[in-house]
This record gives sequence, structure tokens and C-alpha cells, in this order.
Amino acid sequence: MFSLFNNSNANMKIKLIIRLWLTAVLLLLAGLIPATALYAHEIRPALLNIIEQKPGWFDVTWKVPVLSGYELDIQPVLPASLTPYGPPSSHDVPGAKIQYATYQAKDGGLAGETITIDGLSTTQIDVMVRINFVDGSTQSAILRPASPSFPVPSPWTKGAIAWIYLRLGIEHILQGIDHLLFVLGLLLIVGSRYTLIKTITAFTIAHSITLGIATLGYASAPVQPLNAAIALSILFLGPEIVRVWRGQTSFTIRHPWVVAFAFGLLHGFGFASGLTTIGLARAEIPVALLLFNVGVEIGQLFFVLIIVLLERSFRILEIRWPRWTEALPAYTIGGLGAFWTIQRVAIMVGGFIR
Repeated sequence: MFSLFNNSNANMKIKLIIRLWLTAVLLLLAGLIPATALYAHEIRPALLNIIEQKPGWFDVTWKVPVLSGYELDIQPVLPASLTPYGPPSSHDVPGAKIQYATYQAKDGGLAGETITIDGLSTTQIDVMVRINFVDGSTQSAILRPASPSFPVPSPWTKGAIAWIYLRLGIEHILQGIDHLLFVLGLLLIVGSRYTLIKTITAFTIAHSITLGIATLGYASAPVQPLNAAIALSILFLGPEIVRVWRGQTSFTIRHPWVVAFAFGLLHGFGFASGLTTIGLARAEIPVALLLFNVGVEIGQLFFVLIIVLLERSFRILEIRWPRWTEALPAYTIGGLGAFWTIQRVAIMVGGFIR
């Protein structure tokens, strides 16, 4: 485990900071950081919802997120067997644009037909496709930039649908670089194994609470102020990591689990954006919420495990780093937090001015 956990002296903490800095470098090399300039937290999927109201008649809802004020240039390409019935309609909602249309299927069904999302391959988001048939069966799929189309198969099993929500939760946390940097910042502050367990548990409980109440519709947070607040939580950790490096202390360093819980409430609303934006059917909410949250936890624990194993490997190899690298983790996390905070506040203020 972390060499920091024996609490023997400040030098051990400095070594941990140096070693975990390499982890941040690995994240940079892995390509996670370059996409953060504009879409660090904007990983909400688009939704294509198709409901068969009566045999051969389909109501189609297309919900595409508006990311940082920009509408994505993607559109669904439905099978040629579907003929539009009347003109489509659309309206804007906070953080998204919704289009409605009704279609009639010439051959009476969609099985074996192909649905494609035009323009998806040039983006960095996913598209959730859900089809509800008149006989009560359902189809669900996630289309990605690398695979923007799929043939509509026979109705899937409940297990396959459950796996979709579980995987969506895992991918949401692993693609959310701002969430991961916040967790990394907490790891750089904790001083013992017990404190780490308390801190991660507090963060988990907090974001589970707000994820649940937001998904169930009991509370919500405006997207732009929420994103700014999440960026501010990352900026907040930068100076605290510097204090650890200098051997100083603070309330956050002594009680990181309290800070993790407080900011975890904000991050929970952020997690909820990845689930509520797709417009869940009421009957799917309990299972989707549970499995999505489990997926988030799996992704989060996987990230923590990778950090722990890397640190252990560096300790065994006795890798030595120049002293100037000791402060880089704090300034990297604080710098990115400051950049995102300024960027998101500017976007939010610009929206108010318009």
C-alpha cells in the first residue's frame, strides 16, 4: 500500500507526492487531458428514444446535449422503411435540444433495420438508443464515435440492458477527468490507510445521495454553475497539497473525509447529468440508478487501485526524481482547477449576458 500510510515522517509524504506525480503524467500521456479544454465534464450522452405507439407507428425523440453553449452537429439517420408523418417539432431545454417526430414503418417493424448517428465519429460523446415496442419489449444500445450505427436485433434480455447502465456508469467516471483529478487530489492529502478508507467512503456516500435525489427528480442543479463549482473543488485541493508538501497542516489535511463529503454532494449532481440527460422511462429509473451508481463506484475504485499499485511499484523500484518535481502535482491540479473555474464562470456569465 501507500508508503505514506505508516505516518513515520514528512519525507515519506514527499516521496508519495513525487511518485503520484508520475501517475498524473501517465494520465496526460494516455490522452485524457487534451480533451479537457472545453469538455472536461461535458460527457452527457445524447438520446434517441423510439416508442412504438401502435403496430408500425413510431414516436421518435432526439435529445442532443448543448455542450458549453455549442450545439453538437449530429443527427440520427433512421431506416429508409420509416416514413415521416407530419413535420417535426423541437424546443430547447437547459443543456439540451429536443426534437420530436412521428414515423410509419412500411414493413411494420424495425427488426433487422440499421440506425446511424451522422456526425458522431467526429465527436467525443456517446448516444443512448432506446426502443420500446408495442408488445412491451425493449431494445437499448450505446453508440460511440468508433461505432456510430447498429442493426436493430431482436429484443434484448434484461441482463443485457442492465449491463448497458452498469457500463455507462463505469465509463462516465473514467472519462470524467475532473472527477478523477479530485479523487487524485484527495489521495495526495490523506495520511493513513484508515483515513483513505474514510475519505473515499465519505465521497461515495455523498455523491450517491445527490445522484439518487437528482435522478429521482427531487432536486436538481443548473449545469453551468454546477460545472464551475466542480472545477472550484479541484482548485481548492491544490493549496492543500502544497501544505502537505511543506509539512504544514489544515482542517482539510486533518479531516479530508469532511471535505470529500461536502464536495462529493456537488460531484453527485455531476454524475446525475450523465443519467438524467438521456430521459429515463419511469419504470427504468430504480434499476438504472442502482446499476449506474455501481458502475461509477467500480470505475472510481479501479482508479484508486491503479494509483495504489503504481505507487507501490515505484517504491519497490526506488525511482528517484528531481526535487523540482515534488511540487508539480499540486500546481498541476490547482492550475487545471483554476483554468476550468475561470473558463466555466466565463461561459456562465456569457450566458447570463446573452
